Amino acid sequence: MTGKPTFSQNFSAAVAETRLRLINISRYPGQLAMEIIIPIIFASMPMLLGRATAGDNAAANFAANTGTTNYVAFLLIGSNVFTLVSNAFWHIAHWLRFEQETGTLESIYLTPTPSIVIASGVAIYSIGRGLLSASLAYLIGCLIFQVNPLQGDVLLALLFIFFGLLPLYGMAMLFGALVLKVKESNALIQLMQWGVSFLMGIFYPIAVLPPLVRVVSYLFPPTWMINGVRSSLLGVGFFFGQWYLDMAVLWAFMLAAPLFGYWVFTRVESNVKRNEGMGEF
Repeated sequence: MTGKPTFSQNFSAAVAETRLRLINISRYPGQLAMEIIIPIIFASMPMLLGRATAGDNAAANFAANTGTTNYVAFLLIGSNVFTLVSNAFWHIAHWLRFEQETGTLESIYLTPTPSIVIASGVAIYSIGRGLLSASLAYLIGCLIFQVNPLQGDVLLALLFIFFGLLPLYGMAMLFGALVLKVKESNALIQLMQWGVSFLMGIFYPIAVLPPLVRVVSYLFPPTWMINGVRSSLLGVGFFFGQWYLDMAVLWAFMLAAPLFGYWVFTRVESNVKRNEGMGEF
């Protein structure tokens, strides 16, 4: 009987999955280039529209509603954090759907290595790829539009991103459970992107949302991540007034979201194995 894998064996399996995906993406550098270009274009559309309609008053009008005149950095931060969030959902969902379609998900279930370990390897790859492309897109965007990318407390902004990643991938596992259940990824991801962009406030402050929608937005961990980064760099104001109070909320999400995501994913996975059959993808 095959014994239970040790921690080092599971870690080795996760790293192997990460390495596999890094090798694969290295063969398609155009994908990485597009991940850098798209957030800049994404942020430039409302930016240029504001300049065209408000002219020299664009910065003053923007500051009246957001607390900063640096609308370039505000919008670039939004589009690049959105890229991180979108990548998390996309990479986990695409991995699961690909394994389903190729018939290798069943093979994974036959190995002693839990599928959550393979998912961890995918997450490590996704984090590295997302941070690289988002950082380059932000720096290049600031260079193009001639603003200082390193103003404010950069270290604190990085901490908000770091502590926001764990609950983000916990939510991605919830999304993965949905993919397992409905056997679909592309349509779900497209729907998710619209909802996420609306809740996070990638181009506007959360305060402008209707009260009920704002409450839902506060329950979404990336909302705290994106506002924490903006407040650290641009001084737009933390939700609770102080950085450590907002950070404490992210810490709470760090504990709750991964555990809940893992619990839901494993429950759905068990139902798929036991009740819904395999080899039907």
